[in-house]
Amino acid sequence: MNRIASFKPIESESARILILGSMPGVISLAAGQYYAHPRNSFWKIMSTILDIPFAAAYEERLDALKKANIALWDVLHSCVREGSLDANIDADSVKANNFSAFLRKHPGVEIVAFNGATAEKCYQRYVIPTLKDCRVKYVRLPSTSPALASLSFDGKVAAWRAAIGA
Repeated sequence: MNRIASFKPIESESARILILGSMPGVISLAAGQYYAHPRNSFWKIMSTILDIPFAAAYEERLDALKKANIALWDVLHSCVREGSLDANIDADSVKANNFSAFLRKHPGVEIVAFNGATAEKCYQRYVIPTLKDCRVKYVRLPSTSPALASLSFDGKVAAWRAAIGA
């Protein structure tokens, strides 16, 4: 198995919310885009909450996030994983992104929102021990992955809207 690496953060100086996934899936990595899998509901949820056209080009969607003061990144910088499932991440291979530097660069970040349980667990295990005096609110959101089918789309939208205040 090969080591895979996440993308650079989508960020703006005015970011106040940081949304974190765990690691992009195979389709996203191949496309070079966050949440590129057609059945992942991330962009549909953002489209609904931020009132941006779902069919907007990827760069336009990224710009809409920035204008809404939302940054987007992944907890993991790199890891070894077969396929796309978070359950297949080799824990011994994990390298986390540098959140100390990110949060110093973005002092306005007030909320760190996890796109699912794995992102939250990885952050708690690999990132929290490296942070000093971090005063942000943490919130776990229902995963936008097609693997989480137990919650309706409307339920996901309501949870995301409540958490990010859009």
